[in-house]
Amino acid sequence: MPGRNIPLVTDQIYHVVNRGVASTPVFLNKKDYLRAQETILYYQNQSPSLSYSHFLRLPIKQKSEILEILNEKGEFLVDIIALCLMPNHIHLLLKQNQERGISIFMSNLTNSYTRYFNKRNERIGPLFQGKFKAVRIESDEQLLHVSRYIHLNPFTSFIVKTLKDLEVYPYSSLPEYLRYSKTNFFQKEIVLGQFKSRSSYKMFIFNQAEYQRQLERIKHLILE
Repeated sequence: MPGRNIPLVTDQIYHVVNRGVASTPVFLNKKDYLRAQETILYYQNQSPSLSYSHFLRLPIKQKSEILEILNEKGEFLVDIIALCLMPNHIHLLLKQNQERGISIFMSNLTNSYTRYFNKRNERIGPLFQGKFKAVRIESDEQLLHVSRYIHLNPFTSFIVKTLKDLEVYPYSSLPEYLRYSKTNFFQKEIVLGQFKSRSSYKMFIFNQAEYQRQLERIKHLILE
């Protein structure tokens, strides 16, 4: 397996992408998406007080309470700034908080989710292709554009048809950014702090939506 082209440096932010093998789907239904979200929120923590296998056996309400407690403690391998789960890939905007934090987090996430997916679908072998890709964020401008790109992904790829649907797409951090979700799991301030209001951030995203979708159409035409 080839090595990564760039080092992952503590206190730096990266756009991280991981795709299914040969771009095949890694999420087949609502249960898969919810399992992945739960796994992501659990494994961002440095040292949870109980094993994930134990955590999985708890009632839904108790699991939510534990995740909220861990979130309040804030002892994270990575800060999750933005997230979007797509049928065959994952987008994450991550700040690394300790040495090898992103690598440890991604390894735990993909290994755990692959075991779940393979057992559920009676398959064997890798689910994700090779090493995840990571691009370092080098400026505030790049940070904002990448957050917009991630949040627009379901609309760009026609997973949702309208911007109204995008606002409440449940497998993304966008609903939390726009207060359509009661959760508080994402480190939003580094992005939202650069706007006068949440509505200003919403306009920043939506004003680019049709253009980004058109670029995606052109890309597919070129590749076909």
